[in-house]
Amino acid sequence: MGLENDDIFAHTPLDENEKVGLKSISVSTRGELDQLEQLNIEKAIEWTIHRQFDFDRILSKEFIKKIHLRMFGDVWDWAGTFRRSNKNLGVDWTQIETELRMLLDDTRYWIGNKTYDPDEIAIRFKHRLVKTHCFPNGNGRHSRLMADILIEKGFNRKVFSWNRSYLANPDETRRKYIQAIILADQGDLSQLLTFARS
Repeated sequence: MGLENDDIFAHTPLDENEKVGLKSISVSTRGELDQLEQLNIEKAIEWTIHRQFDFDRILSKEFIKKIHLRMFGDVWDWAGTFRRSNKNLGVDWTQIETELRMLLDDTRYWIGNKTYDPDEIAIRFKHRLVKTHCFPNGNGRHSRLMADILIEKGFNRKVFSWNRSYLANPDETRRKYIQAIILADQGDLSQLLTFARS
């Protein structure tokens, strides 16, 4: 997708359903919303940089909610709150807590038993987290930051580069990311692992 299409995407008006829970009444386009969310996400990243977290803290429901709230709390009134309706993605909303508990237990097992190398543990965690789709919105960005926190703070390794992209615009990089997620859904994490470090 070229710059012209990116520009059209940025100027796309938000419909009334997309504005539910939005704290700022002055936001009216997709581009304005993306900009506001990105500023909030950068504040969340800054907050994580100056703190240390161990595996026990990272792998908790409370921390997962707290990171989402830090990322989107200035923008959405539902930030940090698990969704209470079904979407076209994710598990049934009534199963979120169960799926998340299983994911956290599985991740602790992988770490304790060195089932996979650190990158694969973090990417498996990220993939299952985004697949669960805990929140009404922001799940991809949230799961990527959680993977970064897990790999950096837990394993003391460099954060993922995610193809040096914000992945918000519907461009070729996002298409590659979505394709890697689809393959991971089918059990092949190789492209997602490669993408995360590209």
